[in-house]
Amino acid sequence: MTSLRLGARLRTRALTATLVVACSLVLTHAGSTAATPASGRPAASQVTASEPVPTAARLALNSKHVIAISVDGLNPAALTKLGPSKTPNLHKLIVTQGAGTTNARTQIEMTVTLPNHTSMVTGRRIKASAGGHGVTWNTETSTRTVQQAAGHPVSSVFEKVHAAGGRTAVFSTKAKFALFDRSWPTSVGRSYIKVEQNGAVTTALRDDLASVRRSFYFLHLGLPDQRGHTYGWMSPQYLDGVKRIDLLLGSIMIQVRRDPALSKSTVIILTSDHGGVPGTRDHGKATDPRNFRVPFAFWGAGVDNIPLYTLNRTTRRVPSTTYQPGFGASPQPIRNGELANAALDVLGLGPVTGSLWDRNQDLAWHD
Repeated sequence: MTSLRLGARLRTRALTATLVVACSLVLTHAGSTAATPASGRPAASQVTASEPVPTAARLALNSKHVIAISVDGLNPAALTKLGPSKTPNLHKLIVTQGAGTTNARTQIEMTVTLPNHTSMVTGRRIKASAGGHGVTWNTETSTRTVQQAAGHPVSSVFEKVHAAGGRTAVFSTKAKFALFDRSWPTSVGRSYIKVEQNGAVTTALRDDLASVRRSFYFLHLGLPDQRGHTYGWMSPQYLDGVKRIDLLLGSIMIQVRRDPALSKSTVIILTSDHGGVPGTRDHGKATDPRNFRVPFAFWGAGVDNIPLYTLNRTTRRVPSTTYQPGFGASPQPIRNGELANAALDVLGLGPVTGSLWDRNQDLAWHD
């Protein structure tokens, strides 16, 4: 990390702290926000949570924006197969404009959706007895919280942003993502879920970005995973799903680029929860490289177009494309669980309490 980058980060944190004090914003870190809403299991089609009125400190923090995007089930082999002509926006994000890699890694213990996404927002591994978040289920039927799964308080990127005076939102195409609002109900400002409606969810995020402009957005797009489970990974239908997601990503990128304020303040962080085995409808074997290899990329304000492993040559080790390093590996590869602390670093905030991945916030996205 360069001295200029560290200095800028410290100045940003100092400014945020001053604004918080000036607005008399006293926020208590509620580590055990584990209560399940009285309504029980949320509706499968849509979940919308209420949020408090913004304060001046929230508006100040919202001058920076991170849009964290997970493309569910994105096997990097699809990008090679389709090429830049059919997935131009994914290639811009990862290769030609952003700082990215197609050789990042999932969580070590499991290559399934909800456990990996919970790692993305908490920065923790999965296994509860080893300090993980404990979310090992992958259905929408559970009404447990992350805190109940772990057996102790678990913080998240949502709590960190909220405590600093910022606003957050979750936009998802799977009902199981109601877990986030259930686990951090005061920190997730808006939870918008429309099952398998990728276009509608993207449009809702874009509308929110145009008007509210929150500090942190979490967007889940599930079409590749849906197509993979129905038709098989790398099938023509799966590849068509990846192309459709590319168009949706492009619509967000165009919105950011065409708005002068957003173009100067917004960073997109892209990753995935798992890949999938070509010719099958499965991604559950955690030792299969076709499942554990995923992309990770930064794109937007201040991001240098340099390969992500090149930017992090001393802190992250490039694994062979077929190798999943264990917890004892040092340095570690880039992992999808680094998303939370990387996003907080972009926003000028410290790491998630109790996190493991990128807890030193040394994953660089610019030189």
